[in-house]
Amino acid sequence: MNELEYLSAYYQDYDEDGRLASRHGSVEFLTTMRYIEKYLTDGARIIEIGAGTGRYSHALAQKGYPVDAVELTECNIEVFRRNTLPDEPVSVRQGDARDLSAFADDTFDITLLLGPMYHLYTQDDALLALREALRVTKSGGVVFVSYCMTDPSIIGYGFKKGYIHALLEDQLVDPVTFRAFSTPKELFQLYRKADIDAMRGHFDVTPLHFIATDGFTHHMPETVDAMDDAAFSVYLRYHFFTCERPELTGWSHHTLDVFQKKEN
Repeated sequence: MNELEYLSAYYQDYDEDGRLASRHGSVEFLTTMRYIEKYLTDGARIIEIGAGTGRYSHALAQKGYPVDAVELTECNIEVFRRNTLPDEPVSVRQGDARDLSAFADDTFDITLLLGPMYHLYTQDDALLALREALRVTKSGGVVFVSYCMTDPSIIGYGFKKGYIHALLEDQLVDPVTFRAFSTPKELFQLYRKADIDAMRGHFDVTPLHFIATDGFTHHMPETVDAMDDAAFSVYLRYHFFTCERPELTGWSHHTLDVFQKKEN
């Protein structure tokens, strides 16, 4: 199968729309929205690239912000359209993060790249997606980029689920550095903070935040799901207080890199 076929098969069977709806899944959503809202201004125009089923696009459109969404897979687009409420200022089109030629330069105040970096398997493709995201962002606009992190996956999938020997034998994990390697068959490209910093360093941007969007949540989902409202409220306060601590971000399954396109 090719890259798109692997992705389509995965999302056809996976409840992407429900991923952020559970109590433990909501931590990532609430954290990401918390940071987006720091940079929203009246009338801000937003693009979400790799919008999935549109949870962020719809949430922002329902606050009155116009959103242009781009999504690669038809199955996610179908759900996105079903979830669109009447009069929401949101549109979705099929497209690839590496080619946003449908959009002019310097168009958007906020650019969300919250999924594509999970599924781009070469540095050239990853840099092209970042370049396109920056191109369509206005001077002074803010870009949000999500990543999947290496070490939580090695711990969870490699050791906890018992696949570490298979990963080593298939040369998907380096035996010395434990760096992970992915292909379209493995679906998810994994990063460490140094990889992300190096890619961002190709561009003239100002770093703003590097955030552990789910922190330790995905290491203990059953514990978080079992919390009552009072305990979950305290957990969120703890998470929000610690989610930018550098020594903790590498253990988050998902991270969010936030940077500003420099003024011309």
